[in-house]
Amino acid sequence: MKKTTMSERIHIAILGRRNAGKSSLINRLTNQDLALVSSVAGTTTDPVFKAMELLPLGPVVIIDTAGIDDVGELGEKRVSKTYKVLSKTDFAILVIDALTNFSEFERNVINKFNDMQIPFIVVLNKIDLGINEDLEKQLKDNNYTFFKVSCQSEEGIIKLKDGLQKHIPVDIPPPLVADLIHGGESLVLVTPIDLGAPKGRLIMPQVQTIREGIDQDAVVTIVKEKELWYALDQFKFPPKLVVTDSQVIMRVIADVPPEIPLTTFSILMARYKGDLVTLVKGLSAVENLKSGDKVLIAEACTHHAQEDDIGTVKIPRWLRNHVGQNIDIQHVNGFDFPDDLTDYNLIIHCGSCMLNRRGMLFRIRQAERLNIPIVNYG
Repeated sequence: MKKTTMSERIHIAILGRRNAGKSSLINRLTNQDLALVSSVAGTTTDPVFKAMELLPLGPVVIIDTAGIDDVGELGEKRVSKTYKVLSKTDFAILVIDALTNFSEFERNVINKFNDMQIPFIVVLNKIDLGINEDLEKQLKDNNYTFFKVSCQSEEGIIKLKDGLQKHIPVDIPPPLVADLIHGGESLVLVTPIDLGAPKGRLIMPQVQTIREGIDQDAVVTIVKEKELWYALDQFKFPPKLVVTDSQVIMRVIADVPPEIPLTTFSILMARYKGDLVTLVKGLSAVENLKSGDKVLIAEACTHHAQEDDIGTVKIPRWLRNHVGQNIDIQHVNGFDFPDDLTDYNLIIHCGSCMLNRRGMLFRIRQAERLNIPIVNYG
């Protein structure tokens, strides 16, 4: 991988009323004209995700959003999209025009931050035009952390950047294989090259696992499923671990001796991006499915489904063969995820390599609150 992927970066959402200076703040924080700035209210209509280096933090995704006070039918849809990005937000910045007051819009969005346990700060912008003392007092009375800046004169921007480094929490996810493999041990990765494999490269979980194995000073061997038996026969000592793509798990099981630990990239990702215990519990719900039940298959990326695709072909075929032909199977792709999950009897999710950890955990918690079992491809 040439650069840090979107899903591995800290996601910082910028929210506020129209014309509070959200886009101007992004440009000042990054020292680039990345966001369109206009005096016309409502210039930013849909959430815009920008991957960048934000010093001294490093690689981040900054999310520019529509105003939380947008009006009309289209405005309500824009506000709804703004709030949806919070499911993927690691840290939020609420921007307020320093001359305005603390309104119901700010109260509502802060309530959402608190409900979703999103750490945040408040930025009072446009202080070159003055500051509403009542607004500043309200922020102090509520013990909100806030910074005063001017995107016009750049006053307070350096202090804000230093504050971001202090207040943005560092979430250290579980490892992929670093705790399962050690220096000198052998790690075998089974990576099928089929119609769904990206031409000229490996998929992200495979690349990440290779890197972790190398960082642990392990001996990493990569083979296709057809050559696995031959590769295993060459080892003087059995490998410490074999990891395979879920699509060829049955063939790999047949070739790997029972004394060698075996897992899948999807199971590793379930632990790395989500909650492995909850996802394992969700597996038992497969045995309880019956005719007429509704299953949601969610894929975080939007790749073109190839012949015999695991999410749209293989898993539905296996489920119907296992349970019966009358299961109602629905699919969602990319960042789309239903607001209402109540009709589903089971959710099957991909490995979520294209979602950040917070986004995947949010989906898992949604299912848990409704007592809907959820499992992943692995």
